[in-house]
Amino acid sequence: MGGIVTARSIVFPIYRNEANIPALMQAVAGFHGRYRGDIEFVFVIDGSPDASGALLVTALKDTGYDYKIIFHSRNFGSFTAIRTGLEHASGNYVAAMAADLQEPPELIVEFFSILEKDAADVVFGRRAGRDDPFVTRFLSRAFWGVYRRLILPSMPSGGVDIFGCNRQVLEAILSIAEPNSSLVVQLFWVGFRREFVPYHRREREHGKSAWGMGRRLRYMMDSIFSFSDFPIVLTLWVGIAGCILSLVFAAVTVIARLLGRIDSAGYTTLVLLIVGFGSAILAVQGILGCYLWRAVENTKSRPLRIISRIVDGTSA
Repeated sequence: MGGIVTARSIVFPIYRNEANIPALMQAVAGFHGRYRGDIEFVFVIDGSPDASGALLVTALKDTGYDYKIIFHSRNFGSFTAIRTGLEHASGNYVAAMAADLQEPPELIVEFFSILEKDAADVVFGRRAGRDDPFVTRFLSRAFWGVYRRLILPSMPSGGVDIFGCNRQVLEAILSIAEPNSSLVVQLFWVGFRREFVPYHRREREHGKSAWGMGRRLRYMMDSIFSFSDFPIVLTLWVGIAGCILSLVFAAVTVIARLLGRIDSAGYTTLVLLIVGFGSAILAVQGILGCYLWRAVENTKSRPLRIISRIVDGTSA
């Protein structure tokens, strides 16, 4: 990271956003005009297989904007892309938003206003509604409901897709170098003064979101295993309950045997016990394995991402 040269920076993670580039450029032009050029734009091309990166390079050339276009060597995930943007942002106040513009750009203006007044250190957008199909809304509510219950009760009910923060929060986030973690939970974990701004999420006009259910579940698992001991505690209590039930079952079986109520060992009971306890053992091993794997990952000291090239508009 270089020295602070602008008052504000906006980070855009880019993945399969080729159709959104014209609308994104309109939003960027609006920001540039509003702040009279005292703003920096950081675009992170996260291994996008389409022409998003090339279109951005062409669209931004000779605009006079202060910008950086950072290319990852492959797809590392949207949160890693945002982190890359944060590392290269030079503003006193930094915001991050998706390039599909489902979150209105006006939110960023409000974020910067709150931060510049020193009314908060980090500002989150809180969804008050969304123009998505019913199934998408239902699945999203279910996902974030489970997420809030298991991981972060203070998380807004619709999750967090857009935020802004000051330099102090940004540096606190960048001091955490954990792979397979959650940037959003880190923003809550570091503390500081928070404020939430309600907004209505727009319908996506171009392309299809890459944030599918598989990525959501992976994100939830990373969050759970990085910030929650719930699976371990649950496993402990299930194990204790299983031990108690086993002792009760053993006592009943011995008494029944002494009273002559059992003539021979029950095949069904034996099979159920083997299957039940075998499955429980495998589940426990899987949970412990997830924690151990993440602990090992944190000791490998691999870079969180690899940058293949940077197009720097400040020197182009």
